[in-house]
Amino acid sequence: MTADRDIRALLRARGAESVPHPGGTLYEHLGRVADRLARHGASADLRRAGLAHAVYGTDGFDVSLVALTERHLVQEAVGPAAEAIVYRYGGCDRTQTWSRLAATRCVVSRFTGDREVLDDDALRDFVDLTLINELDVLERSADVSAAHRDFVRSLVDSWADLASPTVVADAHGAGT
Repeated sequence: MTADRDIRALLRARGAESVPHPGGTLYEHLGRVADRLARHGASADLRRAGLAHAVYGTDGFDVSLVALTERHLVQEAVGPAAEAIVYRYGGCDRTQTWSRLAATRCVVSRFTGDREVLDDDALRDFVDLTLINELDVLERSADVSAAHRDFVRSLVDSWADLASPTVVADAHGAGT
């Protein structure tokens, strides 16, 4: 798969293999998220986005591998649709978005302050990626789990109707 090879090469070139992350390195985390999404039958775009989801950093992980001025590199590696998911995920202002998402379907960008109302498919992709990411982190860090498991459980409950049923079942099976 060319896109998988291309994004992995970009991640390695930008140092993802040396960035610490719960459970090892950021590179390992990104791979686990993509693999878990694949096990849930996620689309090719969402799987590729899972592999690149933190390249611009996130509201919860302030390490950027690719500058926003270099978005074209990610677009070339994973395709425009997957990059749009990555950009939305990385740019999400969690404080303004997560607690209201089920009611508003709106993601607020920490990059621009813009508000984007998502259609059903984009919303499901955003929720699935977010929950799978959070599950991976909780499973790999006892400290993070102790501090955030109840909050993630509340997200799963709040977003259950927005997520893929298998992702919700995975979250419940993981104790959230």
